[in-house]
Amino acid sequence: METGELSTPDLSTPLVVAIDGPSGSGKSSVSRAVARELGLAYLDTGAMYRAATWWCLEQGVALDDAERVADAVRAMPLVMGVDPAAPSVTVGGTDVGAAIRETAISAAVSSVATNLDVRAELRRLQRVAIDVERADGSFSQGRGIVAEGRDITTVVAPDADVRVLLTASEEARLARRALEVHGAADAASVAATRDQVLRRDADDSTVVQFQVAADGVVTVDSSHLDFDQTVQAVLAVVASRA
Repeated sequence: METGELSTPDLSTPLVVAIDGPSGSGKSSVSRAVARELGLAYLDTGAMYRAATWWCLEQGVALDDAERVADAVRAMPLVMGVDPAAPSVTVGGTDVGAAIRETAISAAVSSVATNLDVRAELRRLQRVAIDVERADGSFSQGRGIVAEGRDITTVVAPDADVRVLLTASEEARLARRALEVHGAADAASVAATRDQVLRRDADDSTVVQFQVAADGVVTVDSSHLDFDQTVQAVLAVVASRA
């Protein structure tokens, strides 16, 4: 996608940007950058599933007990900080932003994320967060929000002003995740992240479609784009649609 000079989106009314994509597509970092650029709130819905996993383990709930997991998530005292410059995840007053990125959570999150009752509850919370920022949210003052995840464009916010599927080749996604987790993208690092990335996508694909753009969703393929180019490509979509 060629970007050229970008026009400024009209933010006189609330703007909701929904971004989906597979693991390693860059949707979290790109979404944060887009939100910062536009002065919008930012919601990392994937972090909500990670927080739910952390909470269940902290409470001693067996992750294969679907009913108890769902009950625990409904009671989870979760607070999502939506400032894109410093997003935060707090559960019961504990900052879990670092803990939910640990390997143990990454390895376990699929069992929680594929629980349909958990998905229903977290989707409800996601819609509330979006509606708050559409109104007079404490961060954006009603300017709007960028929400990213795996089912935002199709299930959580199908009525978003802008909907984007951010994708990349498997090779590019594995290299990015290896660099993020291991600090290198050599063969050994890529091999170490392969199962985590591909298995998570395969597991989540059983309950949600995030690999192919739905009608009205614009695909941005970042396989051959660097980070800044990807951000500009998404901003170009926003400018053309908003």
